[in-house]
Amino acid sequence: MRTLMTSTSLAAVLALASASSLAAQDAVSDPAIDAEVSAVHPATVDITEWDVEWEESRPRDPYVAPDGTIWFVGQRSHYVATLDPATGEMERIDLVDGAGPHTVIADENGAWYAGNRVGHIGFIDGESHEIEIIDLPGDGPNDAHTMDFDSQGNIWFTVQGGNQIGYLDVATREVEIWDVETEGARPYGILVAENDQPWVVLFGTNKLATVENGAVREIDLPREETRPRRMAITEDGQIWYVDYADGYIGRYNPDSEEIDEWRTPSAGEAAPYAMTSDGDGMLWFVESGPEPNLFVGFDPATETFTEPVPVPSGGGTVRHMVFDPVANAIWFGADTNTIGRATIQSAR
Repeated sequence: MRTLMTSTSLAAVLALASASSLAAQDAVSDPAIDAEVSAVHPATVDITEWDVEWEESRPRDPYVAPDGTIWFVGQRSHYVATLDPATGEMERIDLVDGAGPHTVIADENGAWYAGNRVGHIGFIDGESHEIEIIDLPGDGPNDAHTMDFDSQGNIWFTVQGGNQIGYLDVATREVEIWDVETEGARPYGILVAENDQPWVVLFGTNKLATVENGAVREIDLPREETRPRRMAITEDGQIWYVDYADGYIGRYNPDSEEIDEWRTPSAGEAAPYAMTSDGDGMLWFVESGPEPNLFVGFDPATETFTEPVPVPSGGGTVRHMVFDPVANAIWFGADTNTIGRATIQSAR
């Protein structure tokens, strides 16, 4: 394990973050946006990263199991692995050759991964590590991408190249698929709300989507150039997204259908990608455009951003992350071949 720079201990980090914030103000001409960027929220994160022993394997999409084990996938080296945060010990489980796994999610029985390049969802038994393969139906790309559990432990998932949203009944192993009407919509990040309704960002267009009453409904976002990539759902039921193309964070209210957006600190250079929300209702995302990548928080109550905090290893690209309520931390994978934990230092 290596413990790298934190936001509160190094003057160089603060100088870099301040420079990034000033650059963002120069890049955005809207006075209201300038005011939001200049008012800095006091929360921050302290980042620890673990080097993954399998080189250049693109470790990504960690997930916190009920027992506290951290599961993650190696997209380039076709494995699923576990990390014990207390010891730094990692255990690798090899998948079929060429699996190209994207996401892994875990329950009391084991872990489920998206076999993105081989058209299946796989289940790894938590004790034996035996793998069961559930093939996706149809003749399309079947490139399962991101997954999330509903309240019953069943799985909603996206099929990016296949332009579909899917549902897996874990008891029967039956899969149901819905086509997205907009061609090339590229269903990407997905989360399931408390009422078991799935919400999806359509990365190939300026839309969100959901499945309700047995059909896909698409929601237009206000700017045509928007490309939403990841999302979060806060406890009040609001749907949040980051615009990877032009550097915004946005909120969709399912009840009123109103949409609000805020420009992120690095503005058009931000390329915000990974995103999650914490237990205090703060939104956290990573600007993957700057190098090193920058961790940023946003408080909807005050409409203020935190000071950007560099990922110590550089990050390369941080693609997906999840909140761990027990540790009050955010887990992420980085293209710099690390698994990281950003522990939140809340000001509330």
